[in-house]
Amino acid sequence: MAMLRPLGASDRSMDLILEEVERELLISLTAQLIDFVGTAADSGEDPLVALVGIDPEAVPSEDPALHRLLPDAFRDDEEASLEFRRFTERDLRDAKVRNAEAVRASLGDDGLVVHLSEELIPAWLGFLNDTRLVLGARLELTEENQDEFADLDDDDPRAALYGLYGWLTYLQETLVQSLLA
Repeated sequence: MAMLRPLGASDRSMDLILEEVERELLISLTAQLIDFVGTAADSGEDPLVALVGIDPEAVPSEDPALHRLLPDAFRDDEEASLEFRRFTERDLRDAKVRNAEAVRASLGDDGLVVHLSEELIPAWLGFLNDTRLVLGARLELTEENQDEFADLDDDDPRAALYGLYGWLTYLQETLVQSLLA
């Protein structure tokens, strides 16, 4: 199982030691997250709109997982939420893609020791959080039903996703705890 090895008291970087199957899984998850939140460039887009990052077509997603990643800013004001989304959603999506790309690049093409520099750690934390949010939304995971998921039979199709959710939670928690130590 993945382990984190802090490199020193004054250095906030660390090494993540992975098994090959874990590395391949993370590579796959980065690609899936990029596909899920990425936006295709519209060649007919107004250059000024593209430059300032405004998305005039931004609307809340009906996909619960995407809506979890890109929630409404104001629960009680749909108009204000839409306006806020128009100005921020593209940047949020781009930041999530950049985090996933940084994680993918850090995994390299070989080797099972991933050096997490102090500059790279926020990208890892963002990617792990985003991936967990998507899985949690897909599973419809809540605080109230976690015991139900923990008791799933191995042949339940949700068991593997819940196991993946748990492993990502372990990675995120271990990384945060290492930073706090």
